[in-house]
Amino acid sequence: MRQVLIFPGEDGYWVAECPSLPGCISQGKTRDEAISNIKEAIQGYIKTLEQDGLPVPPEHFDSLLVAV
Repeated sequence: MRQVLIFPGEDGYWVAECPSLPGCISQGKTRDEAISNIKEAIQGYIKTLEQDGLPVPPEHFDSLLVAV
């Protein structure tokens, strides 16, 4: 299980990012498409690390939403 941030991008697409996996970012035309795409990106990211014998960064659910 991984924490994912989803937000509207400047180009009208939805952006999805997995903070615990540096550089693991995807997007989609809709929110649902972005979610589907980031799931695929996370799976590919982890599979590549494992194939290369590299450690998979642990997940951390330390997040905070601040209203200003």
